[in-house]
Amino acid sequence: MERSEKRGFASPRRLLAVAAAAALALLVPGCSGGDEPAGQPSAVSQEERGALPEATTYEKLADAPADPEPSAATDGEVLHPKRELVVHDAADGDPIAKLPVKQISSPTWVPVIAREGDWAQILLPSRPNGASGWINTAGDAVESATNDYLVNVDLDGYSLEIVKDGAPVGEWTIGIGKPEHPTPTGRAFIIASIKETVNDYSPIVLPLSSHSDSHETFGGGPGTVGIHTWPDNSFVGQANSDGCIRVTEEALNELVKLPLGTIVNIT
Repeated sequence: MERSEKRGFASPRRLLAVAAAAALALLVPGCSGGDEPAGQPSAVSQEERGALPEATTYEKLADAPADPEPSAATDGEVLHPKRELVVHDAADGDPIAKLPVKQISSPTWVPVIAREGDWAQILLPSRPNGASGWINTAGDAVESATNDYLVNVDLDGYSLEIVKDGAPVGEWTIGIGKPEHPTPTGRAFIIASIKETVNDYSPIVLPLSSHSDSHETFGGGPGTVGIHTWPDNSFVGQANSDGCIRVTEEALNELVKLPLGTIVNIT
């Protein structure tokens, strides 16, 4: 889980230096801020805000609307909340969560999938898979950037492709979840970058916003699906993980260069 300092994103090297590796063992299977400024949408009291769950990989947001078009393209906009923001179930709708400034040890960057004026519909890193919500971006609430990258994962073809501005950057054969613990499909995104010091299967793990459909928890964590390498190449072209996407060292070296918030289409 990491970051790069292009287009306003934090540098991967800086994040790796401060990443909490212990969180990784609890996250990947097998394998606050103040109030929103005055003039923002319908005020949420401190008591109401305090009762809202955080939109992180550890939470399940039962009231979050599902991704309306999980196979649709976006215009590449990604947002970083400059302070904790309330997440709503619709533009100016009911509050359902609060979006923190950080995810694990990385800064929060989320992809925008729709816009209504100052309101942005974003993908969320929480269960259920494909959870989304709306935040108000007026004023200085967020930092906005354009992400030119996209990752496409073809489970049947055991392939992962990185695309930039519509042109392929590289493609690699991968390993995926075994039949009893399949890699979940849908539109996800890279939520963080963690330098691994607990396990020896990958120097860096990129956790995604998606979670295992067969593991409610794994190793004490929430069953987060991640992208990582493996000690040998026995995984290549095989379905033998607990849901994570296993990649070669060459592929990981390219993937860690991508900005947080990069969409990963898994089909």
